[in-house]
Amino acid sequence: MTTDNYTSPLSERYPSKEMQFLFSPDMKFRTWRRLWIALAETEKELGLSITQEQIDQLKQHQDDINYDVAKAREKEVRHDVMSHVYAYGQQCPDAKGIIHLGATSCYVGDNTDIVIMSQALQLIRKKLVNTIASLAEFAEEYKSLPTLAYTHFQAAQPTTVGKRATLWLNDLVMDLEDLDYVLNSLRLLGSKGTTGTQASFLELFDGDHEKCRVLDQRIADKMGFKGCYPVSGQTYSRKVDSRVLNVLAGIAQSAHKFSNDIRLLQHMKEVEEPFEKHQIGSSAMAYKRNPMRTERMASLANYVMSDAMNPQITAATQWFERTLDDSANKRIAVSEAFLATDGILELYINVSKGLVVYPKVIESHLMAELPFMATENIMMDAVRAGGDRQELHERIRLHSMDAGKVVKEQGKPNDLLDRIAADPAFNITKEALQKVLKPENYVGRSIEQTTEFLNGVIKPILSANEDQIGLTAEINV
Repeated sequence: MTTDNYTSPLSERYPSKEMQFLFSPDMKFRTWRRLWIALAETEKELGLSITQEQIDQLKQHQDDINYDVAKAREKEVRHDVMSHVYAYGQQCPDAKGIIHLGATSCYVGDNTDIVIMSQALQLIRKKLVNTIASLAEFAEEYKSLPTLAYTHFQAAQPTTVGKRATLWLNDLVMDLEDLDYVLNSLRLLGSKGTTGTQASFLELFDGDHEKCRVLDQRIADKMGFKGCYPVSGQTYSRKVDSRVLNVLAGIAQSAHKFSNDIRLLQHMKEVEEPFEKHQIGSSAMAYKRNPMRTERMASLANYVMSDAMNPQITAATQWFERTLDDSANKRIAVSEAFLATDGILELYINVSKGLVVYPKVIESHLMAELPFMATENIMMDAVRAGGDRQELHERIRLHSMDAGKVVKEQGKPNDLLDRIAADPAFNITKEALQKVLKPENYVGRSIEQTTEFLNGVIKPILSANEDQIGLTAEINV
């Protein structure tokens, strides 16, 4: 390993080996050669003078890329595609005259980008499904555990730990829907020529328009796609890249929201991300258990969300049938968005599988606030016992204010129940009041909603993707 030049953290620290391979030179240039073979095969099928021996020779050297020859040639001609055409021809001397026949650089460049993005989206999809599966287990396990819910990060009505997890799950379900839509809409560029008119192929096929149409479809078939985009310039529309990165940015948004919630819960000591036995939380404060995994999720998510702007700008500023100012931006923005999103989901799976819940702390926080939330029920019971509703409302308001001052100004426990029990207007004992304070009485339909959501939405997704489930994320702490 060299240590004297820059290497991106996105190729070393965060993504999986599978995602790194998809954006590797081997994947790129092997796909170029697959496309050249598909083109030659189809041209032969459509009557051009190409022999099976030439195609067999191309296939023989499909995967053994002679990088040294290509690099040396590129220094001379300053053109990456023609350098690889030359290098392939050196390995396949009988076929060198028909490699890239009728095509332009975007035939291999753009079609390869679509192939790679399609496979990368499939890998992201697998990890998204596994994230949903692990979170669903968590939601099911803790669907009945009452916890204090918050609006504006102020104590509100209780919910359950499992119900809160369904909020994270629902975001991921929407991401999966968006991903499936975009993935299913991807098409190859095909063989459209220099300005998208297929003029060179029309010339090769002696003006036969039907053969030009068939050429596109057969290449798509050979590469595993439903078809090609019906119209294009020299490139496919750069809005395709924007749509793909918008999906990744949506996943990043969902992961960031989850990350925020877990970090806040860890601050309150209610729920924690996994912490290894020998893990160090701080170089200075040995006692600390910093939420570094969810912090890393947020950091990578910020990058992906901001990166989505790159293909938007590229798509907006292309000129007519194409300009090359997309190239450098595109090869950085698209690859790094996928690598970072892959890293995010690796972390999401790891964290969601290892979340640690502290029910006693959750109960303590809930019971400290529950007396305030129970006051309406207490008031109704007192009215049924003969009290005056308006008078009781005012008495509760005053007692609540005074109890709040005790908590905030003196740092003492909430004594609201003692105040109500001592007030003859309520005619109720402390013991009777404590019977009212059952957390499960204040969670509304949290348990039912969680069960209905898991059974009605999540289980069908997991059932339809059984073959995708079983991923265990191992991350670098």
